[in-house]
Amino acid sequence: MKEEKDPPKHLWAPWRMSYIAGIDSKKDEGCIFCSKPKQDRCHDKDNLLLYRGKTCFVLMNLFPYNNGHLMIIPYKHTSDILDMDSETSSELWSLVCRSKSAVTSVMHPDGFNIGMNLGRTAGAGIDQHIHMHIVPRWNGDTNFMPVVGETKVISQALSDTYDALLPHYL
Repeated sequence: MKEEKDPPKHLWAPWRMSYIAGIDSKKDEGCIFCSKPKQDRCHDKDNLLLYRGKTCFVLMNLFPYNNGHLMIIPYKHTSDILDMDSETSSELWSLVCRSKSAVTSVMHPDGFNIGMNLGRTAGAGIDQHIHMHIVPRWNGDTNFMPVVGETKVISQALSDTYDALLPHYL
């Protein structure tokens, strides 16, 4: 009789090898949403930063729910939307619309989830710095892999998604 095993918790993806091997395992000091836009990198692609506005920036999610998962993040470090001034609120919403347009143009999703998780209890992974998620959705994208296998399948390398979206922010 064949012995049953638990399903694997990881799906092999060569572009994630540095994560799997622990090469990029050192954690950023402090708030990642404060440190990423301050870094003096020759290319924002290294940080998956697509656009720098006056009060907010557009960042690809390093651990996306789906291909094209973006975040709009105010530069101001706050956990409360009531701390945003009108200029920041306006630019945040403008970048949400611009990002939805960019993802639609490049990836042709069937729908979107757009929103914020405010506080750890509400599901925020980084709860001390507000950020708006823009997650493209396709019919059937919730299939047996995440439901039964507890594994997400991202079908495109983050760097390829970055290259496809970048022209919409230039």
